[in-house]
Amino acid sequence: MAGRTAREGEKLQEATQEQDAVPRLLAMLSGKERLELENFSMEIGDLELWIPTGPAAAPHGLAATAYQKPASLFPEIFIPPKEEFVGRIREVRLGATKSAGGSRGSTLVIGGSDYPPFVSAEHPAAHPPIFALDVFDMEVPLPKVLMENVKDVISDPAEWARMNVTKYGADMITVHLMSTDPLIRDASPEAAARTVEEVLQAVDVPLIIGGCGDPRKDAQVFCKVAEIADGERVLLNSVTLGMTETKTLDVVARAAKEHGHAVLGFTGLELNKAKELNRRLYEYLPPEDIVMDLTTVALGYGLEYSFTIHERARHAALMGDTELQQPTISASTNAWAAREAWMKMDKKYGSRGLRGPLWETINALTLLLAGVDIFMMMHPAAIRTCKDTIRMFAEKDAPVPDGIARWATMKI
Repeated sequence: MAGRTAREGEKLQEATQEQDAVPRLLAMLSGKERLELENFSMEIGDLELWIPTGPAAAPHGLAATAYQKPASLFPEIFIPPKEEFVGRIREVRLGATKSAGGSRGSTLVIGGSDYPPFVSAEHPAAHPPIFALDVFDMEVPLPKVLMENVKDVISDPAEWARMNVTKYGADMITVHLMSTDPLIRDASPEAAARTVEEVLQAVDVPLIIGGCGDPRKDAQVFCKVAEIADGERVLLNSVTLGMTETKTLDVVARAAKEHGHAVLGFTGLELNKAKELNRRLYEYLPPEDIVMDLTTVALGYGLEYSFTIHERARHAALMGDTELQQPTISASTNAWAAREAWMKMDKKYGSRGLRGPLWETINALTLLLAGVDIFMMMHPAAIRTCKDTIRMFAEKDAPVPDGIARWATMKI
């Protein structure tokens, strides 16, 4: 047989090298659990997938143990990145003791954070989040799971507030003056102020005073409440950019400043408007008197967007945006606006007695991770769960609750 050409010799040598490469590669991989490749590329023609069915199926003499299902996940350690931030959330004090001109048993301070929440044990929160329970100045329709907790006091705002503090451990009380709405009862500012005065006498925790949403009526009510609660440092909830059109924002801001209160600026999921409202409020009030409400949307109705807005605001503030360096509040009670939280769908979604509080808890915990400082809530179990979670976050090497690793496959 005639001698091979030079090209045929090269092909034979390449084929031999390829045959030798497979055993060498397998030998290198023997005993290894992982392989990390850098700057790797591969050209594939026809691709064959080989799926082993047992120890006897291991090809090329590779140990059968290399094809056995791993007994556990590869252990990894999360090392938080070390970041430096130039900004800091301003501190706002709520409530005033007797020595400061009020009658509260203690004051609460929110804000002060200089790092994203619950990221690093080296950067704990300056002040723990605060939880306020709601009280209404008139009987309102509530889901059954909420009504069963308050049915004995729903017609008495002062007793309702007292129960929320003594029985359920509320840090603050939110008094919603719904009766002042011109489309409901159109109660007078004087009547609203008397309700606030009764609640002030019933409890000694700081108060949040909520209006009805009508800018003109709210301005009248807030001015009267600010006067009656002079020196108590309540949080007036809320002022909006819409009040500039009715020329009432400056009226409320001046009343708050005159009587020593803080104000809550409410905007709807738009950071530019939040900044604009803050700029307008800075004309009348020091930044230490302003809290932001960026809007809370219920789980299933846009909660992820609320989280994004709150997280963006917090990171922008820490990175130096002074117009967003105000502490924030979440109306986690908006969870009860979701029909899935309270409608009778037990066969599909489980018991309403558990489902409703869970809906509110998830709303609060989601925004807790975005850095929210105050939570307005309604169900006692939701507040208790949130407080327990915060304590667990704060502990170093906290034990993992039993069964939490199986949460994805668990059923109600």
